Amino acid sequence: MSMIQSAKRKSRWPRWARRGLMENIATAIIAIGFLMLLQPFALSLYTYSFITMLAGTVMFIIVSKFPV
Repeated sequence: MSMIQSAKRKSRWPRWARRGLMENIATAIIAIGFLMLLQPFALSLYTYSFITMLAGTVMFIIVSKFPV
């Protein structure tokens, strides 16, 4: 099977679970956690900022294994 034929094959993964979209969502979660860390107004946002950034980082690591 040539490279062109294998590239044209449809992936069994749903469109929403592909790498591009999910990596963007994970990056947005990391950015939200970073903004929560830097804001001076709410202590609860600051408290959960590390957990948010950690969840985004773990999501990015997992999603980077998904097909394109």
